[in-house]
Amino acid sequence: MSLLLAAIAWFQAGAQDRSIQVMTFNIRMNTPKDSINAWPNRADRLASQVLYHRPQLLGVQEALWGQMEDLSKALPQYKYLGVGRTDGDKKGEFSAIFYDTTRVKLLESKTFWLSETPETIGAKGWDAAIERIVSYGKFRDKSTGKIFYHFNTHFDHMGKIARRESAKLLLDKVAAISGKIPAVVTGDFNATPDDEPIRVIVDAQNPKRLTDAKAISQTPHYGPTGTFNGFRAHEIGDQPIDYIFLKGPWKVLQHATISQTWKGLFASDHFAVIAKLQL
Repeated sequence: MSLLLAAIAWFQAGAQDRSIQVMTFNIRMNTPKDSINAWPNRADRLASQVLYHRPQLLGVQEALWGQMEDLSKALPQYKYLGVGRTDGDKKGEFSAIFYDTTRVKLLESKTFWLSETPETIGAKGWDAAIERIVSYGKFRDKSTGKIFYHFNTHFDHMGKIARRESAKLLLDKVAAISGKIPAVVTGDFNATPDDEPIRVIVDAQNPKRLTDAKAISQTPHYGPTGTFNGFRAHEIGDQPIDYIFLKGPWKVLQHATISQTWKGLFASDHFAVIAKLQL
């Protein structure tokens, strides 16, 4: 094959690739007590990781308003949706979604609280230690014209009842809001696959169930299976607590946990999880 034909084949293959990269990333809140791992020392590393992997959709957890501003500046082709969980504005951690404006168009967005009163701003549910939220958007893929939803969340780290009930509420809300439209659900669920919240989410007997993207990836999962590193030398445990779940006829072409370091230093105390999806 001539170089010209090879170049044409390569270009056509790229043009036909209408997959979407989705990433979930607990970026760790900005706190001085992290010392060398505090946000000002790793913000550039985290942004560079996003820019390299180029997700069209990025669900972040633990982002404080200042971090949201930093990421907005570092990721110029992205906009975001979401609010602070404390006041529904800028106070408290965001479970925001950054989206690549060159590829997807935001059609609508909203946030609800993981509690007995989901529409009440700042509501704390069940035995949760703090308020928890789900931010979501309805998107149109500019390349294919297809419509889908993206939900992003961060389950409570203390309340076992809260995590279980949050899983049930999440399934109910995803089903009610998205209807027959496909959906992606990302987040830090503070639960391993054997824990009750994840078993609730993927329960084969529940018609509202979601599918773990890793379980249906057409290529083997790449990278560590554990997703929490605690800023230590390597991941802590071999089970994930960060996931990409799916509803609808998605194909998963690739699934990975990104564990790069810079002289042994991580971008966050969690690894990013990324999946290449196709509707």
